[in-house]
Amino acid sequence: MPVYFDISPTLGPKTPAWPTDPPVRFEGFKELDHGGSSNVLKLTLGTHAGSHIDAPLHFFPGRASVDKLPLDVLIGEVTVVEISGDHIDREALESALSQKDVTRVLFKTKNSAFWKREEFVRDFAGLTADAAACLVQRRCKLVGIDYLSIEAAHSEGAPAHQELLGNNVVIVESLNLSGVDAGVYELICLPLKLKGADGAPARVVLRK
Repeated sequence: MPVYFDISPTLGPKTPAWPTDPPVRFEGFKELDHGGSSNVLKLTLGTHAGSHIDAPLHFFPGRASVDKLPLDVLIGEVTVVEISGDHIDREALESALSQKDVTRVLFKTKNSAFWKREEFVRDFAGLTADAAACLVQRRCKLVGIDYLSIEAAHSEGAPAHQELLGNNVVIVESLNLSGVDAGVYELICLPLKLKGADGAPARVVLRK
């Protein structure tokens, strides 16, 4: 029997969000308790709320939007790699992957423990520019990380985003891998099909 791992944090008003992004808000729109014909919730959120996809359009005008991303990139075999430390550079990446060819990779770091907190944690682990370039050279098509940004904390100019999205590598951010061991899984990652959007929230699941 297959085992499923839901690696999307629950999305709600207390879910940590990038400080300059719109906060998540839930508002009652129609409520049975107040005479409505049904319960309907009004959501206010950004395209990068909760677990989400970054499409190339996020940093490159005129490039692919989230509704144009191919499903065969978002679904398929994925390698979960666990790396300690404050950032993932080329040396750490090559040591973790060795000679493996990976089409999709998710990084489990110290970040996964941060989902126990409601506040945004600034000192998260992420990819350096040289690690992102290494993944492009390895012809990786999808890269995921277990916090709000793929970038190494405090990096300027978003070099990892520029390198990955500039080479059409899909980015998946804000995953919770605390209950997942390193290894090979099947990834099922389905973002909302938002027309012309730079990104979209996604429910992300691993199957073993």
